[in-house]
Amino acid sequence: MSVRTAVLSDLHANREALEAVLEHAERQAVDSYALLGDFVGYGADPAWVVDRVRELVAGGAVAVQGNHDLATAEGASPGMRPEPRQVIEWTRGQLDAEQIAFLAELPPLVRTDACVYVHANAWDPLGYEYVLGRSEAARSLQAAGTQLSFCGHVHEARLYHADAQGRVADFLPTPGAPVPLLPLRQWLVIAGSVGQPRDGDPAACYVVYDSRAQTVTWWRVPYDHEGAAAKIRAAGLPPALADRLAEGL
Repeated sequence: MSVRTAVLSDLHANREALEAVLEHAERQAVDSYALLGDFVGYGADPAWVVDRVRELVAGGAVAVQGNHDLATAEGASPGMRPEPRQVIEWTRGQLDAEQIAFLAELPPLVRTDACVYVHANAWDPLGYEYVLGRSEAARSLQAAGTQLSFCGHVHEARLYHADAQGRVADFLPTPGAPVPLLPLRQWLVIAGSVGQPRDGDPAACYVVYDSRAQTVTWWRVPYDHEGAAAKIRAAGLPPALADRLAEGL
């Protein structure tokens, strides 16, 4: 049975960030992975990232589908804005049929005895509404029905918890500091983003869940974001996607 699980979300085709996080996770002695979607979009290495995710899934990792994964699998919709359409069409051109099928077949939510894993929220996994505050967190916690659930999508780390009366509070975790998951509360862990953080810190973000100690720990991992940005520019993707990697926004 897994004891230490690395939870990664919003990889966004960023090979440099994912490589750094996986190396860091190995040093944390993790024995399993949970991957919360948006494996593609924005970044310049969708094929490499999808293949790495497939390898982790073949080794037993949990993986769910994000909105960018679904959009890439289905293709750009007629009313889509030009920039997202460009990224989706470029990404589809980098993937083969097996890689696209893998994205298409990912489940929107995975439920275990102890946890729920989902990209955006538990009340409507394919609606991709954001958990932006306590009201959305309460809704997701109620829909999850488990003591612990994990999601991403907002690209910023946050921890929500609800007491027995359903009152929800939240706080911003400190990287490297384990947070005890008290048993009389429900917990919603927002994992942050590996491939495109948006909290002003360009370092990749992920979580380690220790089921024996009942703790979660966020980690920030520096990586070669300048190299990742250079690849985005070289691919002809929108320059803003490269610029935001250095800004963490």
